[in-house]
Amino acid sequence: MAIPIVECVPNFSEGRDRAVVESLASAIAGVSGVRVLDIEMDADHNRSVITCAGAPEAVVDAAVAAARVAVNRIDLTRHQGVHPRIGALDVLPFVPIEGVDLEDCAALAWRAGLRLWEELGLPVYFYEAAAKRPERRRLEDVRRGQFEGLREAALADPARRPDVGGPGLHPTAGATAVGARKVLIAWNINLDTDDVETARAIARAIRASSGGLPCVKALGVRLASRGVAQVTMNLTDFETTPMHVVYEAVLREAKARGAGILSSEIIGLLPRKAIEMAASHFLKFENFRAETVLERRLEEAAAQPLSSKE
Repeated sequence: MAIPIVECVPNFSEGRDRAVVESLASAIAGVSGVRVLDIEMDADHNRSVITCAGAPEAVVDAAVAAARVAVNRIDLTRHQGVHPRIGALDVLPFVPIEGVDLEDCAALAWRAGLRLWEELGLPVYFYEAAAKRPERRRLEDVRRGQFEGLREAALADPARRPDVGGPGLHPTAGATAVGARKVLIAWNINLDTDDVETARAIARAIRASSGGLPCVKALGVRLASRGVAQVTMNLTDFETTPMHVVYEAVLREAKARGAGILSSEIIGLLPRKAIEMAASHFLKFENFRAETVLERRLEEAAAQPLSSKE
């Protein structure tokens, strides 16, 4: 029987103070049964993403431990960055990896959300598979208005109040969107221009909500520290819309506007299959299959017991 494994990818509204980010990661790593797999910081987005995985209940404990640090050390009234946000711990998704499904992760999200309010006074909105209302399934709808707009809307409009806690947001830590979702690829493509309007036009052309590519969310932002514009994206189902399809769409839209692609960057981790699909496309393999990858064959061999002769 498979040992249950859940991935958790908390996004924090701090990407400039390394000491704070390290304290967040330490809080997660300090919980038995949980491993920190990756830490990403971005000064322009002023955001950090920590990927961890482990036993389901231990992952919930780790998320609450990190949230406690975020509430104590991140003040959203002083926060500025190009990425939308509503909270110090902005987003807390639970992702099924092994021996669990989305329903299990939604239940974890609900338990975590309740603890965030009861233990830390942090109001919670549930999204994706954990959403309590259909209009809150999409994270961008929950985050509409960001911290500054939501703290007023939550008090004035019952439809914008948190699912747990509130009605007002935490004065400095805001609120947290807690959800359950499939594996997501967070991917940024940097353009060879600093024109943010070009990036925004490309984002509108490719994102699903504007009639573009299915399962693609995109925004156009400017990275002041690098002097470039960026198309920042979430690929919510990379098998429906693979990375190479998105890359070529961005390149096509950029060229149509007199720009090109400078580079791209992965935020957090991504499945090996996503890279294999892109490699197969760009290298035009005639005979590619998953078993062609050496590491896959080695893993399969390692999983097979050696035969013995009596």
